[in-house]
Amino acid sequence: MDTQVSHIFGDYKENLSGSDEYLTIGFAPGRRPLKKRWENNELSADFIADYYKNFHVDQQESMGSQPDEFDTENIRDAVKYIANELLENAMKFQLGDAGVAAKIVLSLYDDEIIFSITNSLDAQQLDIFNTYIQHFTNNDPQTLYFDTMRASAKEENLENSGMGLLSMVCDYGATLGWKFNPTDNPDRMTVTTMACLPIVNIDAEV
Repeated sequence: MDTQVSHIFGDYKENLSGSDEYLTIGFAPGRRPLKKRWENNELSADFIADYYKNFHVDQQESMGSQPDEFDTENIRDAVKYIANELLENAMKFQLGDAGVAAKIVLSLYDDEIIFSITNSLDAQQLDIFNTYIQHFTNNDPQTLYFDTMRASAKEENLENSGMGLLSMVCDYGATLGWKFNPTDNPDRMTVTTMACLPIVNIDAEV
């Protein structure tokens, strides 16, 4: 991959309309050990999920509807799962000395929720990530999902298997996209992973 130009893969939406409701959380590089950040991922995902849950309840009530408690918890669980998986992937690849904060943005729309998480990569990490994305985008997600599940049952090495990303697509109906951008360092890039979650899919399938 040419590290001097931007690259887009999958279903990445570049020209999003402005969202009236959004949440951004940043993680400064090098401030805390990766292990500690990993332990806090679930806390951050819980916060994001509760933020969306409150938004969803308020939105339903403003339209004169009484939110269904079961559906509301399903929505919260879906948002938490996706946020946690995206955070774990970003923390796995984020460079501690990059000088660029990893950040996750939750943008809320009437018909979908969009997660965008950005982190930095060095050349070695870029190769690993790019190889997986090429594999993901060039194959059927359902086939990859079941192949990975079978590999898990056989206790094969599942490092960088991308099971979390596959679950977002196959279990929650999300679409995924990636955008790689150059940095001042020719050996490094930033990558933004975008997960778009249709709200109707959450209510109907989770």
